[in-house]
Amino acid sequence: MTTGRIDTHHHIVPPVWADALRASEYFGGQATPAWSPAAALELLDELGIDTAVVSVGRPGVHLGRTDAAARALARQVNEFAADMAREHPGRFGFFASVPLPDVDGSLTEVGYALDELHADGVILLANVDGTYLGDPVFDPLMAELDRRGAVVFIHPTAPPGPAVPGVPPFSADFLLDTTRAALNLVRHGVVARLPRLRMILSHAGGFVPYAAHRMASLTEGAAGHVVTRESFLRDLRTFYFDTALSANPHTLPSLLSFADPARVLYGSDWPYARGDNSQYFTAQLDSYPLTETQRTAINRDNALALLPRLANASTARFS
Repeated sequence: MTTGRIDTHHHIVPPVWADALRASEYFGGQATPAWSPAAALELLDELGIDTAVVSVGRPGVHLGRTDAAARALARQVNEFAADMAREHPGRFGFFASVPLPDVDGSLTEVGYALDELHADGVILLANVDGTYLGDPVFDPLMAELDRRGAVVFIHPTAPPGPAVPGVPPFSADFLLDTTRAALNLVRHGVVARLPRLRMILSHAGGFVPYAAHRMASLTEGAAGHVVTRESFLRDLRTFYFDTALSANPHTLPSLLSFADPARVLYGSDWPYARGDNSQYFTAQLDSYPLTETQRTAINRDNALALLPRLANASTARFS
């Protein structure tokens, strides 16, 4: 298969991170998947993916430990990802992890990851210990990312509050978590105030495309930020949206009717998309009626416009 896809939602499990998860007794309703670079490359070839922009997913790197330990783990996983990208030219980029809620440590790691490791952007969880992106406590980090014109990949984690027995958070709650983050970023004026930020919402934006008009009509601005229905919808449309676990005949119509067509990106969510789920949703995308221009945009061109370094990386792969 030669679609030349660029996968912006693709996870890695560095051994040092897997060890930290075990030590913290983190479970999250789903065992940490088996992972290796070789298995990742096999999946890329199977799904026609030229390049995967990888990231360490939930629950991030803080794991309730000290700030110093979280900073050290962020550095280790980022250097692991950078090494993997160097060892496999053109096949991998990466979004760097930061040790939130430690804002100062996160600012330091952003500088190192973007300037020294040449990360393609940063991954942020939708909420950190119940505090959602958009909250003013994160303003120094968001301002620095805006100053750099950085790409920010927003990934859900378990929302605050007790889980529903028998309902794993990744089956439904993750969609709410992403939606809450997007709403909070708009209502606090982060989107309007920091226009150089380029933010990707996981899983087709959760409920954002489906519920955008409801949110825009019922949500007030925070801390003196004034919103109108029109401005709220405009700000929501500035997000990028990936297709991970979301490409199907019922979700895609809502996504494609709401999102800027230049801001829809392919995502596999491997290896957390267990079993054949990455293959299933990719096949749903491939069979969905799109023009060739639309299909190429989602598979590749939109990601290249967002992350132009990947064009050079892809060329290096075949040189």
